[in-house]
Amino acid sequence: MPEEVKVLILGSGPAGYTAAIYAARAGLNPVMYQGDQPGGQLTITNDVENYPGYPDGVMGPEMMVDFQKQAERFGTDNRYGLATSVDFSGYPLKVTIDEKHEITASSVIISTGASAKWLGLESEARLNGKGVSACAVCDGFFFRGQDVAVVGGGDTAAEEATYLAKLCKKVYLLVRRDEMRASNIMQQRVLKTPNLEILWNTETDEILGDEEVEGVRVFNNKTGEKSVIPVGGFFVAIGHQPNTEIFKDYLDMDPSGYIKTIPGSTLTNVEGVFASGDAQDNIYRQAVTAAGTGCMAALDAERFLSAKELETA
Repeated sequence: MPEEVKVLILGSGPAGYTAAIYAARAGLNPVMYQGDQPGGQLTITNDVENYPGYPDGVMGPEMMVDFQKQAERFGTDNRYGLATSVDFSGYPLKVTIDEKHEITASSVIISTGASAKWLGLESEARLNGKGVSACAVCDGFFFRGQDVAVVGGGDTAAEEATYLAKLCKKVYLLVRRDEMRASNIMQQRVLKTPNLEILWNTETDEILGDEEVEGVRVFNNKTGEKSVIPVGGFFVAIGHQPNTEIFKDYLDMDPSGYIKTIPGSTLTNVEGVFASGDAQDNIYRQAVTAAGTGCMAALDAERFLSAKELETA
């Protein structure tokens, strides 16, 4: 027989843990499955200095341990496991964990987050968190006064590059084509930024450095010519992929796979299903905004369940 759960939370980043804290304190006995990256993207982030309440900053993994302890303190049933399929065609909602454990849930809070797209280089993975980053807003402060490189040609890359240009001495924008995909207004901002240099037809060969980023070796994909750019930071800005594939048959999404919610809420098009964090936010993608929507999702779920109980009373 499937396990019956009142509030099922999928994902364990700031959104999921905040939802768990609120749901647990409301006496809803939430069950959380941590997913394939317990703690979310912050577990691969070193210093977090822009989250309120940590005046001296905090290591990303340590911060997620704090979130977990707080959620468990109020009674959250925190479990390892990954949601591998769902059936939202009827009510109650059905979710399968690790392809074998079946759950029927009165409400589901999705906080599965998003994953940054990477170039796939060994040096990129090795130096991740040691000068390699996928978030300029998160990590740009640590590179004040330094030279950095940004790879990408879309709006995300243009935004990251112009943001970093306010903090850094020099920003190199590595664009693999002879034109950018970014909107015209973003391209104009890039071109008008004096300490931002675009390197066209340029691709990354390797990120250099042993313990931290010391430079990047690039090549011109038209001529094959290689060169080394000395930089202290390397920012990958080729987009994010929301972790929402298993919901696509049931939930309304935008073309990139971000779950659509009713403005001002976390409600999806399916009754009893709520989306929070980076799974539905393709604009801000910050820990503090994710936590805010996690709070919203728990409150929305609580109201939904209260209304359901009145209907059956």
